[in-house]
Amino acid sequence: MAVVGAGSWGTAVAALATRHASCVLWARRAELARAIEAQHRNPEYLPDHPLPGALGCSSELAEVLAGADVIVMAVPSHGFRAILEQAAPHTRPGVPVVSLTKGLEQATLHRMSEVVAEVLPGHPAGVLTGPNLAREVMAGHPAASVIAMAEEDWARQLQKLFSTEAFRVYTNPDVVGCELAGALKNVMAIASGMADGLGFGDNTRAALITRGLAELSRLGIALGGDPLTFSGLAGMGDLVATCTSRQSRNRHVGEQLGRGRSLAEVTAEMNMVAEGVKTSPAVVELAARHEVETPIAQQVVEVLYHGKPAVEVIPALMRREVKPELHGIRH
Repeated sequence: MAVVGAGSWGTAVAALATRHASCVLWARRAELARAIEAQHRNPEYLPDHPLPGALGCSSELAEVLAGADVIVMAVPSHGFRAILEQAAPHTRPGVPVVSLTKGLEQATLHRMSEVVAEVLPGHPAGVLTGPNLAREVMAGHPAASVIAMAEEDWARQLQKLFSTEAFRVYTNPDVVGCELAGALKNVMAIASGMADGLGFGDNTRAALITRGLAELSRLGIALGGDPLTFSGLAGMGDLVATCTSRQSRNRHVGEQLGRGRSLAEVTAEMNMVAEGVKTSPAVVELAARHEVETPIAQQVVEVLYHGKPAVEVIPALMRREVKPELHGIRH
C-alpha cells in the first residue's frame, strides 16, 4: 500500500494501515522523508507520536508506488490532480485509489473521485472521511470513520485495512455525499471560527453548526447525495468536530479572521493547508450552478476574498428573511 502525502492525516492513516499491510509513505520533500525514516516519527506534523518501525517513507514517487495494491491520496485539493498525473505511469492497472482530501478542485469544481476517474480511468475510487483529528487518532483515542466506495467488495476490504481496536470504520456506497460533506464542512468551520473570534458563545456556534448542516445537506442532496449521509459520520460527525475543535485548521483560520487579522497573516504562519479557504469559492459556484442557497458559504467567501469584515457576517445572516426551519433543508 502507498500513502501519497506526509501531512498529519496522511501520516496517521499510513500508521493505521501498517498494522495490517506493508505500507510506504510519500513525502514531497526529501529532507522530511529522511527524517521520518530515521526517527520513525513525523517531526513537522506529528512530532509527539512515534510511527511503526515497519512504515517506510520516501520522496521518490515511483519507488513508493512500485507494487502498491492500494493508493491513498493525502494531498491538498489544489495539488491533487498534478500529483496523481505524476503517479499514473507508476500505478498498476485497476488499483483502487482512496482520497483523504476534503475539498473541491477549483478550476473544474470536481470532487477528488471525479479527478481520479479522469486521470486513472478504470480504477475504483473512494474516500475515507469522518471526524478524524490526526493527533487524537495517533494517541489511540476512540474514533470512527467512513470508507465510501461504489464497489462493495473493495469497500469491505478497505474497511478491514484501516480498522483498529480504537479506529472503527463503516462502509457507505454514497461517494458523492461523503465527499461533498467533507468539503463543505470546512467552509462551515471557518464561519464557526469567526463567531468564536468575535467572542460569541455556544448559542451562536450551535446555530451555525445546525444551519451549516442544512446548507451542506441541501447542496449534497441536489448533487445526488443520500440524505442519510449528512446525518452520519461524514456529515454531522465531521462538521461538529471541525467546528468545535482547537485542532481544526479551518476553525483556526476563521477565529483569527474574527479577531481582525488578515487572511494573508493567518495562512503565512500555518504549515498545513486549511482546505476551506480554497474550497469556499468552488462551493458557492457549484451551488449557483444548481440553484441552491448557501448563505453561510457566501459570507465566508465575502470575508476571504472580497474584504468584508468578519464582524459583519453574523448580522448579515441574522437579517435574512425569516422562514420555516425545514425549508432550509428541503429546498
